[in-house]
Amino acid sequence: MADEPTQALEITEAFEHERPRLLRIATQVLGDRAEAEDVVQQAWLRLHGTDADIENLPAWLTTVTTRLCLDRLRARTPDLEPEIDAYVEAGGSAPDPADDVALADTVGIALQVVLDRLSPKERVAFVLHDTFGFEFPTIAAVLDTTPVAARKLASRARAKVAQPVSEDQLADWEVVDAFMAAARGGDLDRLLQLLAPDAVVVGDAVAVATGTPERMEGRDAIASFFNGAAHSALPVYIGDRPGSAWFDKGVARVAFDFTVVDGRVARIDFRATARTLEQVRRRKDDVAR
Repeated sequence: MADEPTQALEITEAFEHERPRLLRIATQVLGDRAEAEDVVQQAWLRLHGTDADIENLPAWLTTVTTRLCLDRLRARTPDLEPEIDAYVEAGGSAPDPADDVALADTVGIALQVVLDRLSPKERVAFVLHDTFGFEFPTIAAVLDTTPVAARKLASRARAKVAQPVSEDQLADWEVVDAFMAAARGGDLDRLLQLLAPDAVVVGDAVAVATGTPERMEGRDAIASFFNGAAHSALPVYIGDRPGSAWFDKGVARVAFDFTVVDGRVARIDFRATARTLEQVRRRKDDVAR
C-alpha cells in the first residue's frame, strides 16, 4: 500500500493530467478563461481536502468542476425558469466521462453571446452534451436531475441557440461582448481596438449618483477607465439593443447602453433611471422576432 507522500504525489499528477480538460469545460460553460482557471483551482482544493474514496477521478473532477461552474452562473443571475418535470428513467449507469468526452477548443464570440440567452442548467446541459459529448446520465448526475430532464434541458437550449439572429445585430453583440470581455480581462490593447477614436461616455444624473462618470471623451481615457473593470456587469438587452448592465442582488441598477458604429464602440451611456431599467432584460430571455 502506498505511503501518504506517494499517494499525494499520485493524486497531484492525476489532477494535473485532468487539468487541461477541466479548464476547457469550465471555459466553455462560463465563457471566461480567468474565471474558469479559478474554478479549476477550487476543484483541486476540494480534491485535496476530501476524505472520500474516489473510484473514478475524472468523473469526480468533472462533476465538481461543473457544479462549481453552475454556482457561478447562478450567482450571475437567478435561474428563474421553471424546473423541468422530474421523470424516472430505468436502467443504465453513468458512463466514464473520460471515455465519452470529445474535447473542443473554444466557443466563438458569436456562440458565446447566444449561450448567454440560456438558463444556468440549460447552458451546462448544452455545453456538456453538444460540445463535449457527455451522455445524458452523466449530465443528469452533475445537475442532480434525471436523464430525461437533462435531455430536455439540452433540447430546450439547442432550440434557443438555433433561433435566427440578423447579421447586423450579431455584429453589435460581438462588439459589445468583446468590449466587456476585454474590460473584465484587463486587455487594454483590445479595448483600444474596439473603441472609436472619438468615443464618448456619458452618465445620466441617477447613474452619476451611483458613482459612474458624468462624461469622458476619447479612446484612451475610456479604455483606461474600463481596463480591468466591469466584473459585475452582465449581458442584457436595453429595449431591443444589446448592451450590458450592473446587477445587484439580481436587480439591474445601471445599464451600459452601447452605440456601435462600423464595428466600433462610438458611445456608452450609463443609464439608471427607472424608465430605462424597466427595459433591461437578460439576453437569455430573448425570443426570436
